[in-house]
Amino acid sequence: MKFFDLAQNKTSVKQEFGAGLTTFLAMMYIVPVNAIIMSKTGMPYEALITATALITIFSTILNGLWANTPVAMSVGMGLNAYFTFGLCIGMKVPWQTALGVVFLSGVIFVVLSFTNFRMWIIRSIPLDLRRAISAGIGTFISFVAFQQMGFIVNNDAVLVGIGNFRDPNVLLGVLGLFLVICFWAWKIKGAFILAVLVTSVIAWVLGIAPHPTEIFSTPASISPIFLELDIKGAFSLALLPVVITFFVTDLFDSIGTLAGVGTRAGIFDENKKDGVVKLEKTLEADAIATAAGSLVGVSTTTSFVESASGVEEGGRTGLTAVFCGLLFILTLFMLPLFKAIPGNAVYPILVMVGVLMFAELASINFK
Repeated sequence: MKFFDLAQNKTSVKQEFGAGLTTFLAMMYIVPVNAIIMSKTGMPYEALITATALITIFSTILNGLWANTPVAMSVGMGLNAYFTFGLCIGMKVPWQTALGVVFLSGVIFVVLSFTNFRMWIIRSIPLDLRRAISAGIGTFISFVAFQQMGFIVNNDAVLVGIGNFRDPNVLLGVLGLFLVICFWAWKIKGAFILAVLVTSVIAWVLGIAPHPTEIFSTPASISPIFLELDIKGAFSLALLPVVITFFVTDLFDSIGTLAGVGTRAGIFDENKKDGVVKLEKTLEADAIATAAGSLVGVSTTTSFVESASGVEEGGRTGLTAVFCGLLFILTLFMLPLFKAIPGNAVYPILVMVGVLMFAELASINFK
């Protein structure tokens, strides 16, 4: 494993595999969660399962080989909700055109990632503004998740009303949210996917949702969404702010994630030439993955903060990412299980992600 410089990074194949497995378990939830969220646009759920798994495999292995960093990538939580509820449902933009928007933002990211303009943009936008963008999107996606769970409903008098908490599905959402918060607070490995599975099992046992009759099947075709993006339709002045929003959010989300993941292990130490090179190459892989993701039919692809769990387990090189990407091949064959997961077992994850994004508000200097 000379390619990954295991000896120089004081690690081993066994250690890197353990780290890759940990990262996989921590972010495995993204496959069913993203499919449920993006299927609200009218895109077929089955194809989204396959597309999400494929882009995760591709982008994570690409980063492992290109940047040699233990960072996994997949469809970004937050931007997938903005894609669905803000762009497609809110602005009534067809999902094909919305994919075109993602593609354009990805192309901009790719061009800037291979030039010095990227660092110029990073330095020119105030840190507090970056945090405010994250907090704003976090508020939006938490609100949308509460709507989807039935916690809040439309009210003509006061705009927003309280949902029916006697509804078993709403109560299931309450349970799911409670489990997500507890598992996350207790720092349980794979907290999100564990909460989804426990909530789903309870729903199956109580008859709130039909249980799966099988666990594995052949992967669904992605032909209904593959290369269906409408790039021409995305070239619109009305959509220009959206393209910029996707690009800026992806860029700063990635920067924040990489800073958090790399701090403990010193992977992206800006005082070292090797650290800067790894940071730049990881951003390049992120940019390529975003453009590629729109081609297979998913929203913005980004670096996942769950990669930190693998770093904590000793992951130091791209071999961790390669192992993680290879493990995601398993999710291609788990469609029957994912289809049986009820929505209210998934939306609590979106609430939690929104809250964590909103927490950026605490770091803003209001003076």
